[in-house]
Order: sequence, then C-alpha cells, then structure tokens
Amino acid sequence: MDVAQTLNKKLAIGWFTFTCSEDSTILFTELLNKHFDEWKKLIDFKHVKSLKTKNELKDLDVAFVEGAVSSKTQEEEVKKVRENAKYVVAIGQCACTGMPSASRNAFEDTDIDDRIRWYLEHFDYNKKVQKLEDVIKVDDKVEGCPMNTTKFLSVMDKYLNLFNII
Repeated sequence: MDVAQTLNKKLAIGWFTFTCSEDSTILFTELLNKHFDEWKKLIDFKHVKSLKTKNELKDLDVAFVEGAVSSKTQEEEVKKVRENAKYVVAIGQCACTGMPSASRNAFEDTDIDDRIRWYLEHFDYNKKVQKLEDVIKVDDKVEGCPMNTTKFLSVMDKYLNLFNII
C-alpha cells in the first residue's frame, strides 16, 4: 500500500444496539460533539442507525455492539454483524455481562405473573438473556453502565492504530 492509499484509508465501523437502555449510544453521540471533526477524517461510519438512515452491514473493520441478546432474531442479527466485521467490541454492561438485562434469568416460575408471561409468549424472547460472548466471539470489551468513555476512546485509538489510520 502506498502512502496516498494509507492517507485516504478510514476505519469502517458499525454501531449496533440490542437489549439495553442505549445509554452507551447516547454517550457515543455525545462524544461526537467533541471528536466529530477529527473522526470524520479517520472513520467511515458505515452502520450507525442513531446517526443516519442509509446503513451498510458489510466490510466493517470494527463493530461496536451494545446490549444483551434476548431473542432468536437478535442472535441471528448479531451473528450477521460478526460475519461482516473483522473485530467486535462489546459495549456496556449488558453486552459484557448480560446484566442488568439478564436479571430475568433468575426469575422462578412463581415470580412470573400473567402479565410477564404474556410478554414472554407473544414476543420473540429466548428463555434466557445472553451476554454477547455467549453468542459470538468478542475481541474487546468496554464495560460500564453507561460505558466508560475513557476506555472507549482508548479502544477506538487501538483500532485506528491497528488499521494504520493514525
């Protein structure tokens, strides 16, 4: 790769959200207030639904995934993300540990009333909520609820360096 190609290369990222409060997505968009001018030269935001409507799930360098996996549909979606990304970073506690979304895993049958049972039966919920690495390979984690932004910035820099963007 020549110098001109290196200078024009951008880190292709995606940001995905599953079962969670989406607090890390809010922090990510807040980080853009400070870093957007810098990042737009370095990052190709290929799939970020909170930022744009035309998204592309292919050829991602890094996929940042927030949230636990609570349904068969989500399992299939997160597997597609993994197939289309060189690296996957779990973002926030739900993705990293399953909690607090997985707190329903501890419910006994006696804890589930008719209203809760109705939701479990009428929507696409799995019996158990899973952390991300229970479903796919995870390369890095940024824990916290919401995510630790200092750690996130460090991970972003790691991948910008790994792909020789900076």
